[in-house]
Amino acid sequence: MQLQIKNLSKTYSNGVQALKDVDLTIPSGLFGLLGPNGAGKSTLMRTIATLQEPDTGSIFMDDLNVLTEKHKVRQVLGYLPQEFGTYSNVTAEELLHHIAVLKGITDKKIRRALTTRLLKQTNLYDVRNKKLGSFSGGMKQRFGVAQALIGSPKILIVDEPTAGLDPAERKRFLNMLSEIGEQVIVILSTHIVDDVEEICTSMSIIDKGTVKYTGKPYEAIELLKGKVWKKTITKREESQYIENYNVLSSRLSDGLVEIHICSENNPGVFEKTSPDLEDVYFAAIKNCLSIAN
Repeated sequence: MQLQIKNLSKTYSNGVQALKDVDLTIPSGLFGLLGPNGAGKSTLMRTIATLQEPDTGSIFMDDLNVLTEKHKVRQVLGYLPQEFGTYSNVTAEELLHHIAVLKGITDKKIRRALTTRLLKQTNLYDVRNKKLGSFSGGMKQRFGVAQALIGSPKILIVDEPTAGLDPAERKRFLNMLSEIGEQVIVILSTHIVDDVEEICTSMSIIDKGTVKYTGKPYEAIELLKGKVWKKTITKREESQYIENYNVLSSRLSDGLVEIHICSENNPGVFEKTSPDLEDVYFAAIKNCLSIAN
């Protein structure tokens, strides 16, 4: 299965163009949609999830027209938005049963087996009888995935799922998504580079509604090899270097600043360094190199 997006555009009534002729092919597995806040990620996710209409363009899930066959799409779609609500005085098991009923699973035996399997899959079975109001942020996110997986969706969309999670919960959550991605399309929308680098087999970088790069993370890194240079400078010198060079990023440590710049050749007293996905991300956002395909 694959998702085919062609010439998708969306401009809001306030004049903000959230999407500009977006073309994407999203295969089975884990796909990372990486971009800063306001890049258009959530607009794209809501459009795929049939929650809003684009101005122009098309989306097909194999032969299924996402924009005109919304009911059929919703039958095979799981969606975890950036912010979602729960009933704090209801247990995880009770609410999962209730959502399963709303999705048309009325047979009690089938529903009980399904909710048990999903609670175990998301590592929530041991706390199934605890009220959702007592859950940590990571536990709530995992519950969100559990409800999104009701109905065995063929595509799962998760929007900024690790924002605010502590390191242990983040790792647990990403491991869970990796397992799910072995069977279905999982679209991970995030501004956190490490999330994409750790688990995604393919990715896109989007900024200001425009796709800047699409491909595999390691291929993007290969494109920058030999073109990233580093230097340690004082904080006072930073603005001067930003003005004179294509500075990708700066990292403050012990009162000094390590900067990474993008250049075909060593422009001065710099040291060549191996690029990482963060360098690729900033190179794409800042148009320092032509890496869009």
